Amino acid sequence: MRSFDDTVREALGGPLTAADVAILQLNIGYVCNLRCKHCHLSAGPDRGERMSLEVMDEALRAVSRYGIRTVDITGGAPELNPYLRHLVAGARAAGSHVIVRTNLTVLLEPAMADLPEFYRDQGVEVVASLPHVVGASVDRVRGGGTFEKSLSVLRRLNSLGYGKEGTGLVLNLVYNPPGAILPGPQRELEDRYRRELAARGIVFDGLFAFANMALGRFREFLVRSRGLESYLAQVRRAFNAATLEGLMCRHLVSVRWDGTLFDCDFNQVPGLPVDEACPRHITAFDPGRLARRRIVTDEHCFVCTAGAGTS
Repeated sequence: MRSFDDTVREALGGPLTAADVAILQLNIGYVCNLRCKHCHLSAGPDRGERMSLEVMDEALRAVSRYGIRTVDITGGAPELNPYLRHLVAGARAAGSHVIVRTNLTVLLEPAMADLPEFYRDQGVEVVASLPHVVGASVDRVRGGGTFEKSLSVLRRLNSLGYGKEGTGLVLNLVYNPPGAILPGPQRELEDRYRRELAARGIVFDGLFAFANMALGRFREFLVRSRGLESYLAQVRRAFNAATLEGLMCRHLVSVRWDGTLFDCDFNQVPGLPVDEACPRHITAFDPGRLARRRIVTDEHCFVCTAGAGTS
């Protein structure tokens, strides 16, 4: 059976390499208020990993020194890191576009009451996980009552201008398939989301359809249900060389909570840092070398290149 690396070499005539470092993605901790069944990080309330203020400030120095265009903040639930506001304000002051990925429900926590207004005032782009537009499907994956809570937060974001034309406040949503299947066509899914959420008084800018990554809690589910091999065979068969150009790993560096550098958030799970020829910690960040690096790959990378791809 050919490896992902061999498959890429056949398609490109060489290994997968970075194209630039336009985005610095910061995973600021694995703690989360939810315990989603499809989470590749197995994030949850019992996780204790959090990015320290010192590591954040190292990242902000890199953003400022090298003029990183976009800072993409993720978790876990990044809102549960007490230094999130410091990070967002620092990146905006450095002139970067800032994206925060949210599960929505965390914004109902009492300590987060001011965060939507903070995001608005800072011009943050919000990427919100809403795995489906059928409530029962969302609650099955994320916990009872999660769907209605998510809708209430989306309405609040809309009330602040998010997702509305002319405000400049971007609200994108993320769909995940309800199990070991690949997403359908993204445009059709977006049309359905737009139609069904509009009926509930909710608008948004765009939808990303992401396949479930065969890592973490979703991989555990596949193993328990004896579906791992068939899922991996499915994503291998769906390999699409046209997705290689736009893979997120070619345009970003992912920083783990402890400052270790990875090609993507997914590679944090099997512990595959960037190529050993490059600096591997934010304290030695060097975009000149990182922009020419060979991407470290493994079998889970087939998920990102299946069908229309995941980026």
